[in-house]
Amino acid sequence: MSFVLAHLLSWSALLLVIDALLWHLAPVQHRVVRIGLRTGLFLVFSTLVINAGISPLQAPSFADDRVAQLGATALGIVWWLYAARVLTEIIGLVLMRRIGHSGRLLQDVIGALVFLAAIVAAAGYVLELPVKGLLATSGVVAIVVGLALQSTLSDVFSGIVLNTTKPYQVDDLVMIDGVEGKVLDINWRATHLLTSAGTTAVVPNSVAAKAKIINLSRPTHMHGVSISIKVPNHIRPRRVLDALDRTLRGSSSLLLSPAPKAVLKEAGDTLSEYVASGFIAELGKKSEVRNQLFDLAHRHLEAAGISRQPDGVIEPSTRARALLDEVKVFRTLSNEERDRLAESMVAQQYAAGQVVLELDEVPDSLYVIATGVVSAAVPDGTGRTEAGRMGPGEVMGEQSILTDSPSHACFTALTSCIIYRLDKNLTRACMEQRSEVGRALNKLQAVRQQNSRLALMAKPAPIRKGGFLGWLQNR
Repeated sequence: MSFVLAHLLSWSALLLVIDALLWHLAPVQHRVVRIGLRTGLFLVFSTLVINAGISPLQAPSFADDRVAQLGATALGIVWWLYAARVLTEIIGLVLMRRIGHSGRLLQDVIGALVFLAAIVAAAGYVLELPVKGLLATSGVVAIVVGLALQSTLSDVFSGIVLNTTKPYQVDDLVMIDGVEGKVLDINWRATHLLTSAGTTAVVPNSVAAKAKIINLSRPTHMHGVSISIKVPNHIRPRRVLDALDRTLRGSSSLLLSPAPKAVLKEAGDTLSEYVASGFIAELGKKSEVRNQLFDLAHRHLEAAGISRQPDGVIEPSTRARALLDEVKVFRTLSNEERDRLAESMVAQQYAAGQVVLELDEVPDSLYVIATGVVSAAVPDGTGRTEAGRMGPGEVMGEQSILTDSPSHACFTALTSCIIYRLDKNLTRACMEQRSEVGRALNKLQAVRQQNSRLALMAKPAPIRKGGFLGWLQNR
């Protein structure tokens, strides 16, 4: 004990080394443990310094020993800096728990102020410097530095405002001053964005604070998606809007509320611009859904006899023939073979809600959708689950064509539809002449069976009632 008391200054210096080693060796993810260890070591350090006869509130008095005087002065200054560091870490822990990652900038600013106050206190108490004169001199220096670093200080204070108001956070997808990207970091100077091109855009905080900010990640479970279509303006708008409404109904990815809608945005001299928009639940599927909507819009506009070419309209007499060009199953057929098939196709209209092909029904034809949207629902044990939606150019009843087996799903018209029937025997004759048609039908059947399994797997499990009422129901 006497040895320890005789070398308190040396033990205090050794404690600082131990603190530095433990801080770097402790796991970063265990932040509470690290701060707890540092706080405990600071208290031990304070005890050693005070027992050594050093007070952080006054200059050390070791006039007879210059080495001890120098060491005591250094430890007194270190005590203030050590206290500032511990206080900064505690404030940072509180900020991170309250406001998350965005509290880093505020922690840095507060930490700078705390260290500045510690330096002034050490100069006044330990070194006994004239603090008033120092503050006056530092004020003049601060004015000069502030004028020189005006833009940088603007970024700092703008960063504080952004972290306080939180228009965006790390991992949000935002558009700032015309730059779109994912937020990687928000520091004291700028916001770092990862753009769609894989590059990093650095937007100064002062620019972000003044710019128009669009946060594409909020609200969390509702994100807008839209497409723009231009068609010749001599086509009646109602026909285009009806086709776009069927386009929106044909996508099962769009939320039902708010309801998707199609509007005429602008009528020009030769072309009119239409916008079809809706909302999706997952932001990551935005590009996929937009591509799907463009494809559906093309198919439904063509099915409605609307072409985006200046000449405009497809004649109804050639609609069946034009439809076969869009059916993937018959792409390997020659033009003459498609002409013969088109002559035997019979059109039938279905109203919205009408069943086109019932579950377990064995149809005598292959169904080809010309216009409208059809929903396919498969049995799930307690009812039926929608496995997908179909539009112009898609076929139904392939099981009957291949093996005379019944339909594995119930097909219902979601909108008014025009569906062509192609005789089973004629389709089988086409399969005998072209083996590619049979392979295409088998591949289509396998894909639909896989989609049905995925739809059943994605259905949430029913919630069983527990407690006393559940016990009574089971008795």
